[in-house]
Amino acid sequence: MSAATQADKREAKSHTTGEDPPVPEIETVPGPEHQRALEPGMGGQYRGGRNGDSPLAEGPRQRSAVRYLLLGIAIVAAVATVAVYYVKSIAPFESTDDAFIEGHVTQIAPQVAGRVERVPVNDNQFVNAGDVLVQIEPSDYEAKLEQERANLASAQSRLGQTKAQLLADQARVEQEKANLAAAQAEATRAEADSRRYEAVGTAGVSQSQLDLAATQARSAEATLTAARNRELAAEAQATLDQANIQTAAAEVKSSEAAVRQAELNLSYTQVKAHESGYVTRRTVEAGSYVQPGQALLAIVPRPVWVVANFKETQLRHMRPGQPVTVAVDAYPHLKLTGHVDSIQNGSGARFSLFPPENATGNYVKVVQRVPVKIALDDAARTGVVLGPGMSVEPKVRVK
Repeated sequence: MSAATQADKREAKSHTTGEDPPVPEIETVPGPEHQRALEPGMGGQYRGGRNGDSPLAEGPRQRSAVRYLLLGIAIVAAVATVAVYYVKSIAPFESTDDAFIEGHVTQIAPQVAGRVERVPVNDNQFVNAGDVLVQIEPSDYEAKLEQERANLASAQSRLGQTKAQLLADQARVEQEKANLAAAQAEATRAEADSRRYEAVGTAGVSQSQLDLAATQARSAEATLTAARNRELAAEAQATLDQANIQTAAAEVKSSEAAVRQAELNLSYTQVKAHESGYVTRRTVEAGSYVQPGQALLAIVPRPVWVVANFKETQLRHMRPGQPVTVAVDAYPHLKLTGHVDSIQNGSGARFSLFPPENATGNYVKVVQRVPVKIALDDAARTGVVLGPGMSVEPKVRVK
């Protein structure tokens, strides 16, 4: 039995009987505290502490009190640390793991049919706007262009002939007008002669002369009528020539349009990139026969952004322009900075293929998510691949 245990028993007995506790004899000195209980020259006698209490009994109580005090201080410090962390790192921010990188994806398809001659680009290759992505065999379209150019030349020739014919017919009209004037003069003269002869009668001229004058008058009148008809015919022909010119001009325009279309079709045999970006989802190979509208590959431009689907309860303090820190799952060491660009005017479920019909059946309230577009300020300077569909975790500072 240890000295401390014996001392505790003697102290309990003294409290029961009311007697002073006897001075214990120190048999062993287990530690420095017990050594202080001995003083030189006292023959190993215990001098006793203040109020007659044993330090062997005070030691455990003091150590327990110290431990409780330290534990309380630690709890208070932990609570304060958690409170400070919440106020500075959690309360001012809204975050979600339902967020992905988005970007424009341009599907590349041919505008003409044909067999693929070559594909000069590879998967994930960066191309500039105007670079040739797919080359379709151009021989058929070159022949079509030559044919349309020949048709255009023929139409232009017909137009020239029609214009020349119009000039000739216009000259004929002028000639017929002159003939009409001459016939008019001759008819007037013949009519005047006939009237003079009729006025004189057979007393001054013979009957044959009267008949001849009347015949000449009628002949001149017929000649005048014929001249008028020829003039009308010449004018009609000139009018027809003008209509033919319009028809020939229309044929020329149609041929020119056909030539331009043939030139376009020939140019379409070179499928080019309309904007700079990376080649993705290439499904075409040399020798394949492609049709207009068939997806051959896709171009993903460099500019990207983040679409984060926040809960509607997280949008209370969120506004465009607030700073955002974005963590990319693929690169744990990478932290991107950006800002809130815009908030979609409606939940994502409302614009889904099958929007919910809350007016039918039993209704269970579900917190909706609203897409928020986050513009990245330094995505182009990261030096890593950031493509549509990659998972990110944005943290928006809302306070």
